[in-house]
Amino acid sequence: MASFVSTDCILPIGFVRAQDGSFAPTSILHFHNSPKTLSPLSFSHSLRASEIKPRIAVQCKGGSSLAQTNAVRNLTGSVTRTQGLRFAVVVARFNEIITKQLLEGALGTFKNYSVQDEDIDVVWVPGSFEIGVVAARLGKSGKYHAILCIGAVIRGDTTHYDAVANSAASGVLSASLNSGVPCIFGVLTCDNMDQALNRAGGKSGNKGAEAALTAIEMASLFEHHLK
Repeated sequence: MASFVSTDCILPIGFVRAQDGSFAPTSILHFHNSPKTLSPLSFSHSLRASEIKPRIAVQCKGGSSLAQTNAVRNLTGSVTRTQGLRFAVVVARFNEIITKQLLEGALGTFKNYSVQDEDIDVVWVPGSFEIGVVAARLGKSGKYHAILCIGAVIRGDTTHYDAVANSAASGVLSASLNSGVPCIFGVLTCDNMDQALNRAGGKSGNKGAEAALTAIEMASLFEHHLK
């Protein structure tokens, strides 16, 4: 079956950079001299949508040229490539009934994903407020690929909860940014003890285990892709 191309047929499958830096549609194929009436092309020269590959057109100095890419590179951490990765776990002793269970969940996850015991150091601190400064020191030591921060802050009758919860969160974030090592926030911030127990191995799972999995993925991402 014959295919037809009309006069000045344009296939807009690319973009060109304008002088102001923006991108505008351009064309890769442009039939300038098509006859005024429709003329058949042989089937072997017809274009099918499935045969058109995406292209990006870039205007270069001294003229225009086409630079094309056929794929976007995606980088992601792996939870299976754990050999050689080292982790530190900073655990708050305050609300120990909760933090011990979170730690057990984290260590269980590390073991399930083949992280060796000798590649894990556990550091205890008095409370969640002190987690950030210790995480920062560990990150700057250069010994670890990721640092898991575990704590439990439970709301009471005063505003002390808000101060500690906010300080713990900002401290862990600051440790990450300043050391360049992923510091994972595994600090529970709950309204009451029941909520905390539910998240430390109860019906809501174990958030320590989830945080350990995040630590593995981030350590892998930094080690294998972002060095």
